[in-house]
Amino acid sequence: MTDDPLIRDISDTARWVAVYRAQETDRPDAIFKDPFARTLAGERGERIAASLPFFSENAWSMIARTYLFDRFVTRLAAAGVDLIVNLAAGLDARPYRMPLPAALRWVEIDLPQILEYKTQLLADAKPTCVVERIPLDLSNADARRGVFDQLGRSSTYAAILSEGLLIYLMAGEVGTLGWDLARQPSFRHWIVDIASPGLMRMLKERAGEHMMDAGAPFLFAPPEGPQFFTPYSWTPVEVKSILKTAGKLGRLPLALRMISLLPESRGPQGDRPWSGVVLLQRR
Repeated sequence: MTDDPLIRDISDTARWVAVYRAQETDRPDAIFKDPFARTLAGERGERIAASLPFFSENAWSMIARTYLFDRFVTRLAAAGVDLIVNLAAGLDARPYRMPLPAALRWVEIDLPQILEYKTQLLADAKPTCVVERIPLDLSNADARRGVFDQLGRSSTYAAILSEGLLIYLMAGEVGTLGWDLARQPSFRHWIVDIASPGLMRMLKERAGEHMMDAGAPFLFAPPEGPQFFTPYSWTPVEVKSILKTAGKLGRLPLALRMISLLPESRGPQGDRPWSGVVLLQRR
């Protein structure tokens, strides 16, 4: 037994989510393969997942989210992106598990401790593209702007990923981050995932206490949905429902399959427990 909270800090959420990628990888009909996920998750990740059965029962949402980010990354790489900046990269192993152009630069930004852990465990793995890591607390606005300036000057066509990050930020912080990214002419696309206020309430009921203990409460669920980003120079050009994607992939439980077939509102989702992955384009 230990007095440690179940989720000690934001880095533990990366271990937790890696468990679901490992479980998908083990399936004979796996949608994607992440051979590094179980090692990266470690014993702690397995313990967190086992202690939160609601999320294990709804692991389809993490699988669909991963799939959608993979699809957008593949498309952007084929379109000529020369730099991908992965904000709060956590234990994402995409540059090791996906077929990417060898000349593509993949820059991971996250807290020093999680990047050190990841670098150690992947020391013998060979990436498919050029991988760089920048230890940085993204809440330090001045430091991140300096890094963005440096990366922006080094690229002609860059895409930004922020998978699983924005939900832990306040709306004002997300907006400021959007402005900081939009300042760079070469940063042309940004892939994000967002939740509706209805889903946020559900998540807080199921795991809010653990996230508060970790100092990483769930915060961002914009009532206006993807249009939240418009005032910050980012236009939503494609929105993919995680529920509908999971249904098409055959990952939904029976109780949700019929719901996934219903027409979806194009506007704000409000009290519906909705989440999606959004491709944004800088104006």
